[in-house]
Amino acid sequence: MQNNTFSTLFVGQNLIKLKEVDSTNNFLKNLASKSEPLAEGTVIMADHQFAGRGQQESVWQTQAGKNISTSIYLKPSFLPLDKQFYLNIAVSLAVSDALACFVPEGIKVKWPNDMYYHNKKLGGILIENTLTGNSFKSSVIGIGVNVNQSEFSESISERATSVIQILQIDVPLMDIMEKIFIFMEKYYLILRGGKYSILQNDYLERLYNYQVSALYKHNGEIFEGTIVGVEDNGRLNVNTEKGLKVFNFKEIEFTHTK
Repeated sequence: MQNNTFSTLFVGQNLIKLKEVDSTNNFLKNLASKSEPLAEGTVIMADHQFAGRGQQESVWQTQAGKNISTSIYLKPSFLPLDKQFYLNIAVSLAVSDALACFVPEGIKVKWPNDMYYHNKKLGGILIENTLTGNSFKSSVIGIGVNVNQSEFSESISERATSVIQILQIDVPLMDIMEKIFIFMEKYYLILRGGKYSILQNDYLERLYNYQVSALYKHNGEIFEGTIVGVEDNGRLNVNTEKGLKVFNFKEIEFTHTK
């Protein structure tokens, strides 16, 4: 464990760097279970994840040493269970703000928590919570961002992008990491203060396709709809020709054809 000089109170002050790991989230969860109490804000960073995971166990593909693969340990015991999506909102805002420091326009959050540059995926977030009774014990925040990877496999090249593809220059990973830590701490403290309306409003401002008519897929059927809101529990509200529809995670798919 290293002490660092990031300009934060606790996020990233304890940083563990790994050459290779199956998943930074798995490593951090195992560390927390074996070495309680683990300092809040502890960060795992890996040069290479060979089994990184996205939402619902989908695979996150990344080239060694080119991208950000990191996990942050938090203890949001103050957060009511019915407000847990606000942790997702806080993390999404932190990563989008950090990326916006380098990419001046076009950064959006695709519901629930993918980072998009225009219509291409730039990064993703995986949050895994541990509960004790009816309260949070801890959260492991996994963050993956495509930074200096200039090529992607044919299967995803049309849907993925990276900072280097956008800016045409290499950006040091630690420069972006530091911004993520700074903004993560900012929004986490807003969350701890119970300022949910601030988080909700900022999230909607950055939400991909918010108040924009677009095509979506549900149960194999494509329909036109407009995102009009996100509920406290994270469910997506979409206006359609058949009225307002409400979707849980993975129930609706964004399409790019119109």
